[in-house]
Amino acid sequence: MIHRLVLATRHLFFDKGWKKSYKADVPTVCVGNITVGGTGKTPHTEMILRHLLQSDEWAYSNIAVLSRGYKRKSKGFQKVSREGTALEFGDEPLQIAKKFPSVTVAVDKDRVEGCRFLTHPEELQTSKKARKTLDKDIPKADIIVLDDAFQYRRLRADVNIVLIDYNRPVQKDRLMPWGKLRDLPSRLKAADILIVTKCPTYLDEWEKGKWAAQLGLKDYSTATCTGVRKNGRKQTVLFTTIGYEPMVPVFPEECDSRFTYAQRLVLFTGIAKDTPLRAYLSDNYKIVHRFGFPDHHKYSNGDIKKVCKAVYAYPTACVVTTEKDAQRVVDTKKVPGTLRERLFQVPINVQFLSPAEEEIFVTTLEGLLRGLRSEP
Repeated sequence: MIHRLVLATRHLFFDKGWKKSYKADVPTVCVGNITVGGTGKTPHTEMILRHLLQSDEWAYSNIAVLSRGYKRKSKGFQKVSREGTALEFGDEPLQIAKKFPSVTVAVDKDRVEGCRFLTHPEELQTSKKARKTLDKDIPKADIIVLDDAFQYRRLRADVNIVLIDYNRPVQKDRLMPWGKLRDLPSRLKAADILIVTKCPTYLDEWEKGKWAAQLGLKDYSTATCTGVRKNGRKQTVLFTTIGYEPMVPVFPEECDSRFTYAQRLVLFTGIAKDTPLRAYLSDNYKIVHRFGFPDHHKYSNGDIKKVCKAVYAYPTACVVTTEKDAQRVVDTKKVPGTLRERLFQVPINVQFLSPAEEEIFVTTLEGLLRGLRSEP
């Protein structure tokens, strides 16, 4: 009850303007959620980047991503280097930077400050707050994608995309510490686009309508993917599922690709939930050993030894982890050759349940951004 009251009071102060919020000087797109981890923010951020890079309106612009850089050791504003480590920048920003070399990826706990430096990079040369910034040579951003900033009320995003896990409906959850909710379900009304993630590959119209109703919308149309809130505001609700790409080596220079043809597999992950990945891998491999670590787990030499012990027990097995985990494993000082030669990561992506939904997402997002550009 106290937690709910604190959250409600905080939101009231921002909604009424009693606490000040700021807007960046360029369009911002926030990808967030109201639960703790596991909704797929990183693959959805990557999906948005792909659409922006393919867009006629944004492909030739300077696109930036701003993240907090969870569990990083560096301080203040930092541009993420593709040659850097997860320890320096966080596993998710590093993963994005490696996948999108033309995108500026930055981390800053203060999102208002981070947007300021991205839109006015010349201030990195003079600001005292940028004294610890290692790389100050960045282009001026034309658009910023904000990773996990829905609760950061000091910064007012122009477009809010909020993710909800299909397997963990917010209407059946509770606030922390009794549940996984980090924010009030009523905050969903502030989103421009709601995306139900990790869905089965097919949902019928009835179930989609049921989901929209549970999220507080009526008259949901599967043709337009929109429903109406009590205040008359239209809101877009879309559905995505997880897709996996072929395994790639974590240590390409030492990898033996023949291990991908093994029949047995050792799996280790440090993510919120690895059930979908296990189901995917089980189609082609027998998982003989699985290690589950906490989300964003920093791997120690002891952890690596545990995995190697399983490798010694199953010497022909390949070893698989996630993209996020791979960024952190590379930071570990002692990864023996017996593990390096058989260690693979499975890239993840998100897919809308139909081409029509994807088209609606692109049209809606670009329409919102186009409206921002036309504002005086």
